[in-house]
This record gives sequence, structure tokens and C-alpha cells, in this order.
Amino acid sequence: MVSTLTAATPVISAWAAISPWGLDRTDFTTGLSTGKSTAARLDRDVWDTPFDEACLIPDFDIRTVLGRKGTRSMDRATALAVATVGQVLDDGTGNRPPGVGENTGLVLGTSTGSAQSMMSFTRDSLVGERPYLVDPARFPNTVMNCAAGQSAIWHRLKGPNTTIAGGRATGLLALRYALRLQRAGRAETLLCGAVEEFSPARAWLDWHVRGQGEQAGVLGEGAAVWLLERADAAGASGRRPLAAPLGLEFGFARDTEQIRPVLADCLRRLLGRAGAEPGEVRTIAVSGAEGDQGEAERAALTDVFGAADGRGPDCATLIGDTYAASAAFQIAAVLALAETGTESLALVTSVEANGVVGAALLATQG
Repeated sequence: MVSTLTAATPVISAWAAISPWGLDRTDFTTGLSTGKSTAARLDRDVWDTPFDEACLIPDFDIRTVLGRKGTRSMDRATALAVATVGQVLDDGTGNRPPGVGENTGLVLGTSTGSAQSMMSFTRDSLVGERPYLVDPARFPNTVMNCAAGQSAIWHRLKGPNTTIAGGRATGLLALRYALRLQRAGRAETLLCGAVEEFSPARAWLDWHVRGQGEQAGVLGEGAAVWLLERADAAGASGRRPLAAPLGLEFGFARDTEQIRPVLADCLRRLLGRAGAEPGEVRTIAVSGAEGDQGEAERAALTDVFGAADGRGPDCATLIGDTYAASAAFQIAAVLALAETGTESLALVTSVEANGVVGAALLATQG
């Protein structure tokens, strides 16, 4: 079954990504097609972290990418979000795409905002000559919705502005929230995605929360954002729908052992409500979680789809654990494949012990 689009069908018609493969979606698509790993050794003179490797965005300098004006106090996560949103809002000539006005909404996923900004600001308040002598311009970076707010201000977006945090499933949760805004009539056109930065603070937090002997994945960073609108609006503006969200399902796994049954239940509900058969799903973009969590994810897919291996990209293996942005990158991978593929069904799954387990079914339009 392939979704038949009506005028009111929500569709994704444009997207952008800044990833360890490079600074735009072309780099992302090329890296995905070649399967190039981005893990590299860290320069110890620059990065004070407990890890030797990371998947970093090459040549991402805030002032080089965004200019000097308004970026003096901007942190890395905010800059990534602002730059990626800007790419979606650029029609290739430096102008905004037709039909994307100032009432466009923004739903942006994150983990906690910038952990580095929070910790650095707190440290400055303690080690300075007086505890209250801090740079007030950096205070906005310490709140979770800084990246979404600054993106809206930078690009003059006056629609609903929302920040979502939900672990590795954040990108899926952001998509669901954007669909709800659209159905409620709060905004017809929305930008949706997620961002995650690499920093010493994030690396140390990740190192401390891992269980003893737990398999460690390489940390990554980046942002992925897409444009959600009605099918008739996309057509009127000359944009070709790339994918239509058919449904999202979520559950909660209280521990690793619960991931397999909870995800399998999500998948069966998702297929049932969409009226799709397991054999119709041609692409499966897994979260690529490490260790037992990843094994439970694959086991759930086997329970529902049989031999599901080899049906799609594994972003986490290539660009690292991007945590809050991981599901957004999985969706970006589906969109990249959709631009050169045929009409089919694609599945995105996300798992996390002690957290949200979920899946999204997309009808790619080819």
C-alpha cells in the first residue's frame, strides 16, 4: 500500500541537515550513499573529554557559517539550529521559498539545550572574582528553548515556537507535535527537527551515566530539519512531496528487557492503523542503539517483520550517537533515499531503556 495524497494530507516537502558528513544536505546524502564513517580521534589540546573519538561536524565555525553579527554569545547548539533552519528557508537564491511566510511555526527537539552553556555559566558564577560577575549575554544559552527561540528571531518566524525533549525519540515526538499543531489549525506550515551538539560537558555527562561495562558508542552531533505542509500548499508552491507521515506510535520501556515487547506492540499498532502489511515496508531506519538496547530493537523488528536486516540506513554507526537528533537524522536518511527512489513505505524506530520507545511510518513519494 502506498498513500494516496489528498489536498489536506500533511507532507514533508523540503529538508536540510548539518552532520559529521558536512555542512549541507548534499554532504549528508553523499555520506549516506557511500557509507563513510565519520569517527575521528579528538585533539586533546582542544577537547577535554573522557573519549578518544567523536563524530564532529567538519569546519563548523559559528562566525564563518552565520557571520559576526549577532553571534558573539551564540553557543554551538543554537548555531547548528539557526544554520539548518536557514538552509530549509533558502530557495537556492538566498530568498525564502514561496508559501513559507512569517506565520510558519517551528518545533525543535533537543536534549537539555546546551549542557556546555549551562555548566560554563554556572562555573563562571562560582570561580569569578565575585559570584555574580557573569556575562549576561550568555544567560539565554542556559535555557532549553534557546535554540528554537533564536532560530525564530534570526529567521523572522512568528508562528508557534515549541521545544521538545524526549531522549532519542525526540525527532519523532517533534513530528507528532507539529502534526497536532497543523490539525488544530495553529499553523499550516511548520519547520520540524532536532539538534544536538558535541561538547566536553555532554561527553562527561554521557560517561558518568553509563553503567559499568556498558558498551560505549561514539558520540556525534548535528541538526536535521524538514518542512511540513499540506499537499496542496506544496504543489501550489512548486514543491514535490517527499514523504507523507502515515502514523506514529509510542510506548515506555522501564528497562532494557521491556524494549522488545513494547516496540513490537508499537509496530503492530502502527501497521494496523495505517492498514499496511509488514511486507510492504521497504525501508527500515533503526536507531542503532548500542549493546543490549540495539539487540532488543532488532529482535522486535524480527518479531514483526521477520528478517528485517538490510532494509535501510543505520545512521548511528556512521555519524555517531546524536542522541536527541538521532530520530531526526533517521527521518533525514529516509528523505534522502526518497529523492531518488520510488513510492514505498519507510519505517523509523527509536528505543531507549528507561525511556520512550517509538516508531513512525512514512509513505515516500519517490
